[in-house]
Amino acid sequence: MSALKAARVATFTYFGLNGFLLGLWLVHIPTVEDRTGITHAELGRLLLLLGLGAFVGMRIGGRITDRLGVKFIVPVSGVLCSITAALPGFAVNQWTLGAALLLFGVGNGLMDVTMNAHAVVVERHYKRPVMSAFHATWSLGGVAAALTGAQTLGWELSPAVTLSAAGVLGIVVSLATGRLLLNEKEEQHAEAQTAKRKVPRKIWIMAVLAALVMLSEGAANDWSVLHLQDILGASPQLAAFAYGAFATTMTVGRLLADRVTAKVGSVPVLRWGSAIGAVGIATAALSPWIWLALVGWAIAGIGLSGTVPQLFSAAGHHEPGAAAANVSRVAGLGYLGILAGPAVIGWLTHVMPLNYAFLLPVGFCVIAALSANVLKTEHAEEKVAA
Repeated sequence: MSALKAARVATFTYFGLNGFLLGLWLVHIPTVEDRTGITHAELGRLLLLLGLGAFVGMRIGGRITDRLGVKFIVPVSGVLCSITAALPGFAVNQWTLGAALLLFGVGNGLMDVTMNAHAVVVERHYKRPVMSAFHATWSLGGVAAALTGAQTLGWELSPAVTLSAAGVLGIVVSLATGRLLLNEKEEQHAEAQTAKRKVPRKIWIMAVLAALVMLSEGAANDWSVLHLQDILGASPQLAAFAYGAFATTMTVGRLLADRVTAKVGSVPVLRWGSAIGAVGIATAALSPWIWLALVGWAIAGIGLSGTVPQLFSAAGHHEPGAAAANVSRVAGLGYLGILAGPAVIGWLTHVMPLNYAFLLPVGFCVIAALSANVLKTEHAEEKVAA
């Protein structure tokens, strides 16, 4: 196996590991909530600390990665994320859980940015789009976490045991895989010395678009099931298929998006992907039938699947010497969007029905579609055949 292919496999591994660690925590939320004796409202506030920590970790990760190089910092971030992933399992009250989630957020944000920065390096060497497949692997890591969590909960293992075991596995995988990464430190450092001090306007536009698209994604993740239950009267079992349809087509779309991007370019993928996402969410929101709403959520997933990877990739390629810093800006604002989405929709439900509240992410997707030209010239070689 060539060094480049090995580095690509290593990147897949880190994305899968990150999705697995985060997914395993999500699976254990109800159990941890019960063990710590907190209410749903208190849990909601504590989860904001996870988002705050992730934002901080992303900002820190962007700066140190460009200085120290991806080969060093990616394994370190994987180890830190693995260690902090175990902490929520040991929480005994809201204070210890809050501290654990804050630290886990920092570790997760740090790993998120650094592995995306290395993905940009790999994509630059491949001279063709490969970013979306990495994000698909992250989703598959979440699926593996759901299956693992279901089994360990069935065995009645405590969250501390399961999350600690996952943390140990993550440490071993991070350290063993690190040797396969590409070393871009010298090139990054040299280019960083000549990089502009002022953040390019394009980067901030990409960051805003990432926030809009990821807000729409977050709204679908958190509210699609309730939409089918509360608005269309679906049973809990049937309503679960709303999220399943969205998540499945999202994953499949990301597995296919790189080939599509190589043929048509990143601008059409962002433009038409956002437009299709808008059509899908609008279809689900306005449908009077459960089956059509499920189709709508499936369409939304396939549409939005390739949008975020294009924005992350474009940010990383804009200034190679500041790739990680730019990815951290786009990912950081996007992460705030995915956290804000559920909260914004929840607030809107106080003044309008849930299905009408979905028209807000529809509008955001339309804005992203109309602004897709911001990606022009970001990938000079993106149409090279796979």
